[in-house]
Amino acid sequence: MAAVTLVDLTHVRSSQHDICVKKRISEFCALTGNGSQEPVFFIADPESSVGTDRFPRSSIQEMFIGFINSPQVLCKISLSAALYSFKQAIDKEDISKVKIVTSSRGRGLFQVYQELLFTSAYDFEYSIMFDNLSCECCPSSQCTDSSAARAADAKRELSTFLQHLPALKGDIAILRSSLISDCFGHGFSTRTGGISYISTLSSLNLFCNPRRKDSRAVVTENLRRLGLQAGFHPQQFNLIKCNHASDVWVMGKPAPKSYDGMVTNQLGVVIAAPGADCMPLLFTDPVAKVIGVAHAGWKGSLMGIAMATVNAMVSEFGSRPADIVCVIGPSVGPCCFTMEQDSAREFHAIHPDCVRHMDSSRPYVDIRLATRILLARGGIKPEHIEDIRIPHQSESTLCTSCHPELFFSHVRDGLNFGTQIGFVWIK
Repeated sequence: MAAVTLVDLTHVRSSQHDICVKKRISEFCALTGNGSQEPVFFIADPESSVGTDRFPRSSIQEMFIGFINSPQVLCKISLSAALYSFKQAIDKEDISKVKIVTSSRGRGLFQVYQELLFTSAYDFEYSIMFDNLSCECCPSSQCTDSSAARAADAKRELSTFLQHLPALKGDIAILRSSLISDCFGHGFSTRTGGISYISTLSSLNLFCNPRRKDSRAVVTENLRRLGLQAGFHPQQFNLIKCNHASDVWVMGKPAPKSYDGMVTNQLGVVIAAPGADCMPLLFTDPVAKVIGVAHAGWKGSLMGIAMATVNAMVSEFGSRPADIVCVIGPSVGPCCFTMEQDSAREFHAIHPDCVRHMDSSRPYVDIRLATRILLARGGIKPEHIEDIRIPHQSESTLCTSCHPELFFSHVRDGLNFGTQIGFVWIK
């Protein structure tokens, strides 16, 4: 696995600043030698003299004569900015293994940023090298800040930095349905207008998966921007915890560990379902003032998650199926979604039109049509079921895999895919 070393030169500003920083560089050089194949990054304070006439980058380069990799110096407006730049650099080279050379006090702070800015897709190792070099301005014994205070400060700093980053791939675009009453706020996100920069997650990725490289802080900022555009506050936001099954959580009752449906009658509470080929489904009942969402992949569709969500609205809040509206969000279409014959046969049993080329080794399956049929059989009026479309386009099939400019897609992008959502709330 490719690896990189990050050397901590951050230091309290003092008359001994330059001396202490040079000692750290010399110590690292002496202990490392010139045989390392790994790229090296130095991270310095924004007010540091590193990179200035007093301590030019060239002087650091000279200390590394003979090293296989010339070091890079990151001296940004904040530690958040420097670490974000570092993350961009290693993501560009697809590097996941990081060794941080720091002091005992520095380790605590870097671990805070590691939690905020990285995921478990990265492998971090800490090497404590500078404790014996600390001057009277930076001994760990004089650190009075609690870990909780450092974490809170780091979170605020990183949040402020991320809020000022420019949006990628244009503005936020939200798809809405005319079937849903004005007494509800709702929408389906697309992939534009966020800050996620990794290609398959760019740009408005709205789900943090620990196996992928988009951090929780970045996803939180994407959600904040979506909320500003859509009209909801992120603190009221609740996203389904998917398990590709048919469990439904009735808000107000104890939540199961995972669930693919969620229903509520609480005002102002935003509920949402993710999707990246799987269908985000929105349910609204304007008579009983009840809402629901569901995440419906092919497994959940066969297990009945759509009607399980409807049934929860009926049994818990008195909704009538005839009053419920269901809007099916962007998902993979029958043009791009194939399955093994045994699984496809189960969709064929729902209705033959749900499967194309049933005799082939991998038939094409229409999970949206299957959902419409199952909902209609369950009492939802056909005219109350809608496939979301792009405004002013006549295209009948809105396939996530066919529209890389608008949507994320597992089928198209592989395991490191981004996620869009469908969301709804009662005004």
